[in-house]
Amino acid sequence: MKTRFLTRRVMIGLAAAMIAIFAVPEIGATDPLPLGSTDIMSLEELMNIPVYGASKYEQKLTEAPSSVSIVTSRDISKYGYRTLTDIIRGQRGFYVTYDRNYHYMGNRGFLRPGDYNSRVLLLVDGHRTNDALYDSAAIGTSFILDVDLIDRVEFIRGPSSSLYGSNAFFGVINVITKTGKAYRGAELSGEAGSFETYKARATYGNRGESGIQGVVSGTWYDSQGDDRLFFPEFDDPLTNNGIAENADGDKYYSFFTTLSWHDFTLQGAYNERDKDIPTAPWDTFFNDSRTMTRDGLAYVVLKYERYFGRGWNVQAKASYNHYWYDGDYVYDWNEDPLDPFLVVNRDEADGKWVGGELAFRKKMWETHKLTFGAEYRNNFQLFQKNFDDADPPIVYLDDDRDSDFWALFIQDELEIFPGLVLSAGVRYDYYSTFGGTANPRIALIATPRESTTLKLLYGRAFRAPSAYELYYNDGDATQKANPDLDPETIDTYELVVEQVLGDHIRGTASGFYYKIEDLIDQEIDPADSLLVFSNLHRVKSYGGTIELEGKWENGFEGRASYTYQKSEDDATGEELENSPRHLVKFNLTAPLIKEKLFAGAEAQYMSSRKTVQGSRTDGFWVANLTLSSARLWDRVALSASVYNLFDKEYGDPASGEHLQDVIPQDGRTFRVKATASF
Repeated sequence: MKTRFLTRRVMIGLAAAMIAIFAVPEIGATDPLPLGSTDIMSLEELMNIPVYGASKYEQKLTEAPSSVSIVTSRDISKYGYRTLTDIIRGQRGFYVTYDRNYHYMGNRGFLRPGDYNSRVLLLVDGHRTNDALYDSAAIGTSFILDVDLIDRVEFIRGPSSSLYGSNAFFGVINVITKTGKAYRGAELSGEAGSFETYKARATYGNRGESGIQGVVSGTWYDSQGDDRLFFPEFDDPLTNNGIAENADGDKYYSFFTTLSWHDFTLQGAYNERDKDIPTAPWDTFFNDSRTMTRDGLAYVVLKYERYFGRGWNVQAKASYNHYWYDGDYVYDWNEDPLDPFLVVNRDEADGKWVGGELAFRKKMWETHKLTFGAEYRNNFQLFQKNFDDADPPIVYLDDDRDSDFWALFIQDELEIFPGLVLSAGVRYDYYSTFGGTANPRIALIATPRESTTLKLLYGRAFRAPSAYELYYNDGDATQKANPDLDPETIDTYELVVEQVLGDHIRGTASGFYYKIEDLIDQEIDPADSLLVFSNLHRVKSYGGTIELEGKWENGFEGRASYTYQKSEDDATGEELENSPRHLVKFNLTAPLIKEKLFAGAEAQYMSSRKTVQGSRTDGFWVANLTLSSARLWDRVALSASVYNLFDKEYGDPASGEHLQDVIPQDGRTFRVKATASF
């Protein structure tokens, strides 16, 4: 606990420094920028938004060696997105599952039960946020950043281990934050919604006369959640007739600050979240609000980037990171259900790591862009503990260890001749836990004419086994360790066609095929009936996506996509669990009152999915509607959103730790929001 308080003090001190630095605003820049700008971004401007995450330097959307899409702060506002989960759910090819504790993202028909989002790399301004214990990427209310601080989100599909190493298995999501000049003063925001949900944010950002700029922001969130959730699997008088009462609460607070001066950027972020669990996982006692999880993530990163002339650019960064998790799980020790004897089992994890990266980029003869560098990370604390809070405590697991890895990478972008570019790279990673692995990526990008881009892509990626998968052993209670796990690997082949149709419509079509080897999955060892992670399966999948996106001068914008995907166990031919065959998505924004009031509507369809217990969920449509105004009153932005507009009943497949086969999702909910700048 002492280290958590130290982490908090560091973040608070950094935030105080930001406020002190920007207490005096820049002369001539005291008027705040318009909130949620209503200016229409043309199709050409959208395509020219720089993409950073695909190659670790800025390039056009059509030049990136991946299938990329971008969500802007304007999209976040007009569609009423509350968390990164909402943003991901709206993207072609992605889908989300919620077990009423965590949100899990699927991509290209793959989302294993109990997956902690370890197969997508989540970055904030290029900094890795997947933790060092579970390799998890937090996307719901545990995401480290308030979405109001996001300038744009880059979705980079396909394997990217050639640049980023582990976790860049199915792709990379890079969240880029707003800079101080986007605020030029203070901003206050408040929200209220269903289930007694409230959120408040205070942000200050500015750019000084000397060029120094920064942002400091804090957010508080509290939701009571659904106070009466019904689970038919517990429909018995001994378990409150299947009703979990006041057991769905969700609270978090977060801080974010960044300071930039010339070639240096110092950034810190902190999020801590408490979530009640209503589903009684792992055979816990039903309808006891003490069953809950607490998660936290914090980091401080210092970055340096400088252009030295003659085509040379240097990037360097160093970071300190801290992740912690506490789970309280209530169990009945008495075999007589009429006379329960309740004991709290505590599951704890604490991870700390430092990392550094040095990268060089050289532009040669206007036809070469060579990038090469090295990365090192030291996980100097990987602590896991499990015990019953009895008198005396009964300890099942008390494990503390460390690990590290180093990596070398190189990528070359060569213009063979005008209109044809070859991008190729490889990265070698060496882990103290299992040894070395090399992963290449190659892309051939053709532009036969200005409106057409063809991309032929191949990539190999890996995911290193996490400390949880390698070492979690609760003393022969339920699970044992397997320190001999190998990394899982994926080979992906993809064809992407990007076509501009006239002045207002852009189309994207892609087809993919991938094969996964040595998939890490959990099984029951028949020798002792304990759960253990093993390299069990081979998976293959193929599919395709088509998307049309349009923007018009009158303020109308729209996007529609369809995704087909088929994923199966390569050995048995059986369909994977939680893998929808079809995804359909529609988005539309329309001006109701010119430059004052907009409507943003979206509809999403997900087809039936196989569950862990062998049944199937129903396919379903969900629609959301948001009304927003940035200029109805001076310096005040308002919005109102309704989610699951038609109150559709649907559920997501549960994981193996649940008695339930399907976890019900929320019906119709609402949110109202006001933001003021000063």
